[in-house]
Amino acid sequence: MNTVGSIEAGETPSAQVAERRVLATIPDDKAMMRTAAELTRDIAAHRPAVYWADMLGSAMTGYAALAGAILLHGWLAWASGIAAVLLLYRALLFIHEISHFRKNEVPGFVLGWNALVGIPMLTPSLMYEAVHTLHHARTRYGTIEDPEYLPLALMKPWSLPAFILIALLAPPALVIRFGILAPLGLIIPPLRRLTWERFSALSINPSFRRRPAQPELRARFAWQEAGAALWALFLIASIFWLGWRPLLIALAVFSAVAVFNQLRTLVAHLWENDGEAMTVTGQYLDSVNVPPPSPFAALWAPVGLRYHALHHLIPSMPYHSLGEAHRRLREHLGPDSTFAQSSHKGMTPLVVRIARSTMRRG
Repeated sequence: MNTVGSIEAGETPSAQVAERRVLATIPDDKAMMRTAAELTRDIAAHRPAVYWADMLGSAMTGYAALAGAILLHGWLAWASGIAAVLLLYRALLFIHEISHFRKNEVPGFVLGWNALVGIPMLTPSLMYEAVHTLHHARTRYGTIEDPEYLPLALMKPWSLPAFILIALLAPPALVIRFGILAPLGLIIPPLRRLTWERFSALSINPSFRRRPAQPELRARFAWQEAGAALWALFLIASIFWLGWRPLLIALAVFSAVAVFNQLRTLVAHLWENDGEAMTVTGQYLDSVNVPPPSPFAALWAPVGLRYHALHHLIPSMPYHSLGEAHRRLREHLGPDSTFAQSSHKGMTPLVVRIARSTMRRG
């Protein structure tokens, strides 16, 4: 899916080039940024009780539903499978919060989440820590150095279904990455370097290459990788005494989780930047909020991710405060403000907007 190099300025209509140039060079709305900081100071603290209760509740009920999908039959199995997808998807997305934690922000949560969710779902936090923050860097967002950005709105029409469908392969790919490549990397150093650079980040930019981990993170990443490798080997071995059915159902549920997340990623931004560095306000306007009353956004963009543009404006704000922060800023700044321009009605209009943009390139 390496289509970044296929985007040429000459292929884009002049009006669209002009629109992107404005987006890339738009000056920061300093009044909005100052207001965002001032109005939300009293809700900026992370509440450990909320994190633990939400994560544990989502994970435990999700695994119970997964067990139902494996052990039951008929419509009960299907209902359990759907519940497992939604609940484990929510539990998994706490990886986004972890990537923004300062040291000891929520004590013990990184260890607990990895043990209960990250390693069992073969997505330990090493896949996002020290990666996602690059996406927020002032000079990296929307550029070739951003691991989480592709100018999808400027690509060919076939790139959108390919972007979604490739997520189906994520679970078996993670089994291979941790169950085969990680153990082999212990005895083949070049393979270990390749695995780290290419297959150790939740990245959608095929040009991204991960740099070596910072010294202070290496021990934590080492035990996460060891745990994920042992679990992947257990999953592979389980077919010899449990048969294929449990593993295939679990992989199907995790594939659905991956597709759900890929759909959310697709509408998290407008993807209209063609590689230039952007201001914070430019990043905000290229990002998406789907506030209430959108009825389903809490399901497909849980853990605060329905406020993705607001998150880019205030990256350190805990997920449980984003709804209140959005309400305050909307009321204070008004419907004609820069702040209001990133609010959208739902997933469908956003997908249609991006698809129409690609059709102009078809």
